[in-house]
Amino acid sequence: MRLVSGIYEGQAVYGNVGGDGLQIPHADFSRLYPDLQSVLSADALSQLPGALDRTCQPGQFVFTPPVTRSQKILAVGINYMTHIREMGHESPPYPVIFTRYPGSLVGHGEGLVRPAVSTHYDFEGELAVIIGRPARYVKAAEALAYVAGYTCLNDGSIRDFQRHGSQYIPGKNFPSSGACGPWMVTSDEAGDPRAMQLETTLNGKVMQQAEISDMRFSVPEIIEYCSTFTALEPGDIISTGTPGGVGAARIPPIWMEPGDRIEVAISNIGTLSNQVVAESVLAT
Repeated sequence: MRLVSGIYEGQAVYGNVGGDGLQIPHADFSRLYPDLQSVLSADALSQLPGALDRTCQPGQFVFTPPVTRSQKILAVGINYMTHIREMGHESPPYPVIFTRYPGSLVGHGEGLVRPAVSTHYDFEGELAVIIGRPARYVKAAEALAYVAGYTCLNDGSIRDFQRHGSQYIPGKNFPSSGACGPWMVTSDEAGDPRAMQLETTLNGKVMQQAEISDMRFSVPEIIEYCSTFTALEPGDIISTGTPGGVGAARIPPIWMEPGDRIEVAISNIGTLSNQVVAESVLAT
């Protein structure tokens, strides 16, 4: 299944994108499970296909991130060998983990906001994992069994704020600076993440292109590590790092500007597309 969340006719809805368009659950199922987060938490994903009986008109549907109430959004830094080399880092002995807040992510087709306080706005195309079962002390060999599905993520980074200190969080959490979507492809349809390819384009020009297998730490290894230091819950998102080709590593650097279109495409998943917009008003 390709599971989406969004707004339709003024209401928050979720459903499956198939050959007949976007199908959403009937009212009884939606009352019981009001969003995709609650479906995953109740381990009710297998019941969803039988509950789909309403069709949305695509032009009237506004995407949000596939899971809108994640308890945790974890991200892995410097996790592709090409990115490690271009940034001049040593290969890390453990996954480099930071966090994003839900308000820092928008859905497919929504505007990515370049903050008023910086022009150093960079793109980072990434494969994101959505957890489907409670996971603690999970071994890598069993880790993929805890994955509900996969999606695309643009880990939009405000590089000057990211480099203010040793922690990445300030540069990764400006409101609406990153994107997630367009949907979650369930793990049974997505297949082995190591066989996937990722491509990021800026205004149609390829900026990043990599095999997911170029990761320093694989998806199972990341889940093992994260489930050791925290309890992973259904709906939690783990973004697994970006390959080489980021704007900050280029000479001269390439920063995203208002009006730019940035797209992250991953085989077996789809394409996340957003336009960059300027922040209109500074908060007081």
